[in-house]
Amino acid sequence: MSGAAVEEDSEDSEVLPVLSTDDSPVVVVMGVSGTGKSTVGGLLAGRLGVPYAEADEFHSADNIAKMASGQPLDDTDRAPWLDAIGAWAHERAGTGGVVSCSALKRAYRDRLRAAEPRLFFVHLTGDRDLIAARLAGRKDHFMPTSLLDSQLAALEPLQDDEPGVALSVDAAPETLTEQAAAALCRPQAA
Repeated sequence: MSGAAVEEDSEDSEVLPVLSTDDSPVVVVMGVSGTGKSTVGGLLAGRLGVPYAEADEFHSADNIAKMASGQPLDDTDRAPWLDAIGAWAHERAGTGGVVSCSALKRAYRDRLRAAEPRLFFVHLTGDRDLIAARLAGRKDHFMPTSLLDSQLAALEPLQDDEPGVALSVDAAPETLTEQAAAALCRPQAA
């Protein structure tokens, strides 16, 4: 994103715009369940001063019931979910937004980019044991720990031609947020 600059810290440091409003991308915070997509996504949206959307809110009741019962979704289940997220991203084009979405496969990210080509991906990565421990400690979430291995098996990391950055969840959410904001300011390879 050429021409973008990070603003210096201000005294009230509530919302520090990273990009000019005419250059605000839509960011997808991606990764397997338990990496902190919702936490980092919400913090990043606040940091950028743009709306945040939780991808789980785009799932049908049938999808949620299927996952809650320990069954992974298939591509047929995911298609309308990805299309709904893509539509949200397209509506935010130019004004910016942040959405959390597992986006595990390249084909899923391509589908999202078909709706909004300027997406920027923040891939939260981490050690399986750390992520499993986080999942085991979560309460009131439909995604069981038993689906972690199927998600890890399906995961296709960002490729060199995909605008984005991979960040290790060993860091605190606030640190990850600042790393993601800094990555948005770096020019991306064409």
